[in-house]
Parts: sequence; structure tokens; C-alpha cells
Amino acid sequence: MKILIVGGSGGIGSALVRLFLASSSDVVVYATYRTQQPMFEGRRVENHRVQWFKLDATSEQDICSLARSISNLDVLINAVGTLHLPDQKPEKTVNQFNADFFNHNINTNVLPTIFLAKYFSKHLKSRRHTYFVSISARIGSIEDNRVGGWISYRCSKAALNMAIKTISIEWKHKLPGCCVFAFHPGTTDTRLSQPFQKNVPPEQLFTPDYVAQKILSLLNAKGPKDTGKFFSYAGEEIAW
Repeated sequence: MKILIVGGSGGIGSALVRLFLASSSDVVVYATYRTQQPMFEGRRVENHRVQWFKLDATSEQDICSLARSISNLDVLINAVGTLHLPDQKPEKTVNQFNADFFNHNINTNVLPTIFLAKYFSKHLKSRRHTYFVSISARIGSIEDNRVGGWISYRCSKAALNMAIKTISIEWKHKLPGCCVFAFHPGTTDTRLSQPFQKNVPPEQLFTPDYVAQKILSLLNAKGPKDTGKFFSYAGEEIAW
């Protein structure tokens, strides 16, 4: 089995790399990092079953180049995402809206998935089931939006969800063996969520390893008939 983890240096991404390597001796993992290959337990991962690629996931040229470096895949998971910048937190009100921050959210949370679908569709053609997964967030559900706020992040995740749904409809005909879905990990103890963990109950703050296991459980439980859906870490379907 060949698996590509885009954002393999992040909290959830690195947990997925570790989990898949441990899950079977037949798994080969391709993983990407933005600036520096990650260190696990104080050292770089040196394993003949994992191959690292430096990648700017917002760059179409980088993703096109990555696609030329990899052959067929069984699973592609995009774990790249953004929520805040050092000098910019999510907006509490629309009066705080900043176009540059909005564009940063769109570029990081939406474009990578579209580029990956564009250049890796042929990699996911197989007689066996294949999977194309992007980590989204419940906050991107339009129907579930009851409190407002965080307009740039919400819009980017809603756009990501629409991209996933649209890709899944097209691929039902072109890649009938591929299951395409969005995944909500819950609040995970990573750098992305750290500024917002203060009021999160301990039992609702998940470790990256826990979330990675939940993704693996979905991969084991779902197939092409489940394509085009939005699942939570609990396995429940979330309204778009």
C-alpha cells in the first residue's frame, strides 16, 4: 500500500506517518514538509519505507513536480491547514475583516486540495479502493453555523468542503473506485489550536495520535459508496 501524507511535518500529519508505518510492513509512505524535515523523538525519521519531499502545498508548480516523482497511490491525505498568523487571529467580528488574511486562509486551506486533485487523479486509479481525504473542520459547515465569527476561516473551510464535494461528483464517473471525503478532527493539541485551547475541556482536546487512529478507522470502514461525505472523528456524518 502506498500512502501520501501532505503536511507530514504537522501535528496530525506526523502522527499519520507514524501510524501508517506501524500499521503494516507493506506500507510505503510519502510525506511532505514545508521548511524542515520533522524530528521524531529528537531525531529524523530514517526508514526505508518513508520518503520525504519538500513542498509548498499552495504552489501548483510544486504539486505538479511532486506528482511526477510518485507513481500510483492507494491513499492521499491532505493535512495542511491554517487558522491564525503570529500577528492575526481569527476575526471575532466582520469589522475585523482583513483581505490579506482572508486570502491567506483561502490559499492555504483550499488551493492545495484542488491542486492535489488536479495532478494526482491518475495516481488513484486502481482496481482496489483508493482514498482522497482532506482535513476540514465542522466550522466550515454552513448548516452548523450558529454562532458566527471567524469569517475568513469559516469561508475557507466551506470552500474546501465544496471543492471536496465537487471533486467527488466528478470522480464518481472517472474514478469509481475512489472514496473522497472531508474529515473533521475535533480540537487537536497542535500548534494550530494552541491559542484557543484555554476553554476546551480536557476530554475534548484530542492528541494527534488519537485523531490519526480515527482517520485510519474511517479508511478501514468506508468505501466508494461513501464518497462525497463529511465525517467527524466520531465517524458521524456532518451536514455540509
